[in-house]
Amino acid sequence: MSATPDATRKHTYEAGKLAKRLRRQVGQAIADFGMIEDGDKVMVCLSGGKDSYTMLDILLSLQAKAPVRFELIAVNLDQKQPDFPGHVLPGYLTGRGIPFHIIEQDTYSVVTRVIPQGKTMCSLCSRMRRGALYQWAAGNGITKIALGHHRDDILGTFFLNMFYQGSLKAMPPKLRSDDGKHVVIRPLAYCREDDIAEYADAKAFPIIPCNLCGSQENMQRKVVKRMLADWEKAHPGRSETMFRAMGNIAPSQLMDRNLFDFAGLGAREGAVRADAHAWLGGSDTADDND
Repeated sequence: MSATPDATRKHTYEAGKLAKRLRRQVGQAIADFGMIEDGDKVMVCLSGGKDSYTMLDILLSLQAKAPVRFELIAVNLDQKQPDFPGHVLPGYLTGRGIPFHIIEQDTYSVVTRVIPQGKTMCSLCSRMRRGALYQWAAGNGITKIALGHHRDDILGTFFLNMFYQGSLKAMPPKLRSDDGKHVVIRPLAYCREDDIAEYADAKAFPIIPCNLCGSQENMQRKVVKRMLADWEKAHPGRSETMFRAMGNIAPSQLMDRNLFDFAGLGAREGAVRADAHAWLGGSDTADDND
């Protein structure tokens, strides 16, 4: 049974609202963090998943009316996974007239050989994939590398680092690579995963699942994702509030002595300040061993 005209109009209206919201969020992130400048050559890392397809599609729509000129080139890493449908991305990109390049590198064999069966492969796979993409970018005049991480990825990484690494850090919307040679941007930083999934479904992108790790995705990340989903269900809007908190930091209200001079706070001019060694020098050794 076909949809009624009213239902079709409503669906079209909602799809238009979603697309407008995603374009606005991406445009805002680009402006807030200075992600794209005039003359940039942006490498859009395209995995074949919903996030990277959406990122590419939104960037293309913004490019037409952008206040600066920039190039886009879609780049995919073919990791030589068994049964990988290598024709899907070239067919899609060619059909849309989008410049692209496929890097062929057998990281699959390396990862499956090095990582014991049953262990998560994400960390090693990610490092090797990043290395291959950085190498190609360095040799092809790329000025910005765009990754498809969204708001929920950033928030989840924040809690992963806090719970398991004892540090307050996440995925920044913009960063310089460790070797200083590349600038990485995340245009979807303000976008919700649910909105991206809905957009990708409406656009009918030819999604390619990652069969390398499949359902054995990093278990810690899964736990955090379920936790955030439960919080959001019980307290709608909590995720948005927590996400905003990452951009509203008060160093003087935390404990990082590298970010704020707690020792110098309220110190009297000329007063002698003893260090930890001096303070601990007179401690009772016997008491320490109790």
